[in-house]
Amino acid sequence: MELAICVFYKILIVILRLIKTFTTFGESKEIYLAMGATKTEEFTTQENRTAQLAKAFAHPARVAILRLLAEKKACVCGDLVDELPLSQATVSQHLKELKRIGIIKGEIDPPRVCYCINEVVWEEAKQTFESLLSTLKPATCC
Repeated sequence: MELAICVFYKILIVILRLIKTFTTFGESKEIYLAMGATKTEEFTTQENRTAQLAKAFAHPARVAILRLLAEKKACVCGDLVDELPLSQATVSQHLKELKRIGIIKGEIDPPRVCYCINEVVWEEAKQTFESLLSTLKPATCC
């Protein structure tokens, strides 16, 4: 009986960690439950925020979008897709992530959509990375 209970719990754990059969638009995807994998609560608020800001620069498409917006020095209204080698859906997904992080601001008033750099968060990112990168102490062991 104990063996059966042990096997049951192991199977339950496997099922909880891996859930298949999530379907979106006819496309099958696998969803993995994080089950404590990220443990963000174990880190400081500043460490978590630094990771969020780093995510804004963690994909070349987002870097290209940020560079484009920064170079314009103004809000970009209209279609960013015309200036990037990406599909509308891809650009929209990256804009959504950048807006979630807070590094861009946007107004959506169809058919007009405008985006620009959030200068407060841009400065926060600049100071955060300067502070982090300046903490390097040369290693003598490697």
